[in-house]
Amino acid sequence: MVTKQYDKIFSRIVKSKQIHESVLFIQNRNGDFSYKNEYGGKSIDAPLLMASITKLFTTTCILILLEQGKLSLDDKVTRFFDNGKLNGLHLYKGQEYTAKLTIAHLLFQTSGLPDVSEEGKNNLRKRVLHEDMNITIDELIALTKKMKPLFAPNTMNRSHYADINFYILGQIIESVANSSLEGVFTSFIFEPLGLEKTYLVIDEDDFIPSIYFKNNALSLPKYIKSCRASGGAITTAREMMVFIKAFFGGDLFNKEIFRELEKYMKLQISFYPIQYGGGYMRIPLGGFTMFFIGKGELIGHSGSTGSFAFYYPEKDLFFVGDVNQSANPATAVRMAIRLAVSSK
Repeated sequence: MVTKQYDKIFSRIVKSKQIHESVLFIQNRNGDFSYKNEYGGKSIDAPLLMASITKLFTTTCILILLEQGKLSLDDKVTRFFDNGKLNGLHLYKGQEYTAKLTIAHLLFQTSGLPDVSEEGKNNLRKRVLHEDMNITIDELIALTKKMKPLFAPNTMNRSHYADINFYILGQIIESVANSSLEGVFTSFIFEPLGLEKTYLVIDEDDFIPSIYFKNNALSLPKYIKSCRASGGAITTAREMMVFIKAFFGGDLFNKEIFRELEKYMKLQISFYPIQYGGGYMRIPLGGFTMFFIGKGELIGHSGSTGSFAFYYPEKDLFFVGDVNQSANPATAVRMAIRLAVSSK
């Protein structure tokens, strides 16, 4: 019966004129229940852009380095940057907070920094719709300095989703591990899990799937290569399933560490009903959520291109997939919610 519900939900999603391809893969922890559905030639072994699900890779690396004793969540961010590069990054109501920013503020999205990817009249998302571009971490920091922070770090009892937080975390990982980010991803995640089709884009010649915006298939090799720790990884639904099980199953780091991450705050209203914890999203299902009533929660991450990877502890189910539509990435979140609610 539940597979019929999954069929119905998937069919409803792909009937949209904006959905040109989609893939859905569902399993329980031990894999004795498995369901997949594919549309538009997108199989569970086809490459897909993880987009912001890449942040789970970045979070994994931070947690492993934390477990190794090489950093602390309370470490000041400026410790990892030379020559005052970050000076003026967080100037709020005339007061400089940059020196007070910690790794925890970045990981929990409580830094108060603005999001140059999505905010402002000429944000990066709008610009790349017209022209593919490279952008460096120094350029991202400079753009962020031109915008106003939303609040002082760890105040207002809320979080504000901003890609710059994870761009900076990527730089910190490279500094602490004394390795390139792709090297750290490989040694900490890809090799231990046997992920052979998952990689961080490091060259414009690396294969990068097209990204749909409405009916337009965009090729953005320069921009995706620039996204790195915030959104630059490629995988398949099958390998994303392996990773999300490992992430929440304690196969990559001590599962007890999650107790430090289970502090959730509401994101800006455009992300409703999503909350943010230590490097991952939480969607509460215990009340009215997107017009559905369910039990428990979804934890994981979604991406701005319609990718998603969530764990539903209430039924011990994992949902991964992609709808590949950057004009309406909330479609993926709504599908994940419907799947969870229908999992009787």
